Amino acid sequence: MPPTGNQWLALTPEDALEPEIPICDPHHHFWEHRPEPADYQRYLLPELAADLNTGHNIRSTVFVEARSSYRPDGPEELRSVGEVEFVQSLADAAAGQYGPARPAHGIIGRADLKLGPAVRPVLEALQQASPDRFRGIRHSVGWDPSPELDNREVQDCLQRDDYRHGARILAEQGHILENSLYFPQLPDLADFANAVPQLTIVLNHLGGLCRIGPYANNDDAVMAQWRRGIAAVAACPNIVMKLGGIGMPRIGFDWHTRPAPVGSAEIAQSAAPIIHYLIEQFSPQRCMFESNFPVDKVSFSYPVLFNAFKRISADYTPTERAALFHDTAARIYRLQY
Repeated sequence: MPPTGNQWLALTPEDALEPEIPICDPHHHFWEHRPEPADYQRYLLPELAADLNTGHNIRSTVFVEARSSYRPDGPEELRSVGEVEFVQSLADAAAGQYGPARPAHGIIGRADLKLGPAVRPVLEALQQASPDRFRGIRHSVGWDPSPELDNREVQDCLQRDDYRHGARILAEQGHILENSLYFPQLPDLADFANAVPQLTIVLNHLGGLCRIGPYANNDDAVMAQWRRGIAAVAACPNIVMKLGGIGMPRIGFDWHTRPAPVGSAEIAQSAAPIIHYLIEQFSPQRCMFESNFPVDKVSFSYPVLFNAFKRISADYTPTERAALFHDTAARIYRLQY
């Protein structure tokens, strides 16, 4: 039987390149059980620590909501508070126990901005659940007409008055909005960002690039549309870009299907044009490398991924690389050491 999971990842070992570079990983998840990906059903402190302690200088991490560990009862809109309570308990338990990194030093929860004014008590409950680490919410708005893609929200969510009302309350409270979408929605995100200029928006996973389903085998048109959308959102000074998610099958690489995992040199070669364009449009001060683990773990290991990021960024200045690997994330998530 062919190896799977961590045994499969071990087929492509790599030592950490430039292990002295400080890193904040601003995007990972925790969950106790998920049916997919089957090999990574459990991802909690021991599993995260095993990835963090593989040679790179991980100083801190940011947890991003995964719709896990919700409260089993009570008002529907408040059930997501259970996830923040759970992650706060993990972060407390992790202090000094899993190496030098600070796991979940920042926490991003979940609230439904379509509640409009009624989102205020939800945000207050999330803040109370993690007074020192809660930094904002993710409300993904991914929608596409194709039945081949998974929709996370209703059509035109970014244009709704109730969503925008909720976003203004989020901004008033000094919190961040993380957003995931599909790249055809980028013009809508630019319009939304301009309508709520006081809100810091962190755009996940390469701006929603997708090259599967209706967007497969059509790179000339897809990449041209993606680049136009990226240029539009990069013109909004309140949007920050996460450089990662490249191991997700929807990005269009075949790495998750291979008999042995891809190495960092090939990842860098394949992903460099995408990542360089994003950095060119946003600047290093508005970009941050992310792991998106364990989701991206279906394609490569943690040390291989950050080796790829180091290869991709090799020609940037030390100040630019410091921003990409650590300083942008530390500033945006207000992380104190």
